[in-house]
Amino acid sequence: MTAERIELGRPSDAERDRALAILRDGAGSGRLSHDTFIRRMNFVLRAQSRRELANATRDLPETEPRLVQFVQRLLARIPRLTVTPREPAQYVRPQGLALPPPGSPTVRIGRATGATLRMADLSVSRFHAELRHVDDGWILRDLGSMNGTHLNGLRITTPVRVRPGDHIRFGAVTYHLTWTDPH
Repeated sequence: MTAERIELGRPSDAERDRALAILRDGAGSGRLSHDTFIRRMNFVLRAQSRRELANATRDLPETEPRLVQFVQRLLARIPRLTVTPREPAQYVRPQGLALPPPGSPTVRIGRATGATLRMADLSVSRFHAELRHVDDGWILRDLGSMNGTHLNGLRITTPVRVRPGDHIRFGAVTYHLTWTDPH
């Protein structure tokens, strides 16, 4: 069978449905006026050959299968991501933070003006954490901070005992706990 003979054959119901779907999409996207859509729809319904169907939809893009349309709609909703190369992370040695002598008042840590240990880093909450001397040691407690308080790499959720040598982190700011120099 030649291509010309296939083109001249009588269109099937499925081919008519595809042509009508193309016309509906054309009208829905504003490529066809309502009057043009009605005129072409009647032409498709009365078409005697596949060539007539092709002529009715020639200036319109073919409809994508439903799965392709679904994936295209889904991808359109996903925000576009841009990837910018980051410089390699460099190890920053934590600063030393000396624990106050026993019996000292509670140390409040944060960005707020009332903090004993005030930090300007935005990853630190206004009222981030506190260090309190209890019995024979120090207790570190997170005050519901947004970026968390970490002890030796683990985020704390309850008050924990801290000692010299521990690494603590408030948001992105890291300290290495030391003893207060008595001199």
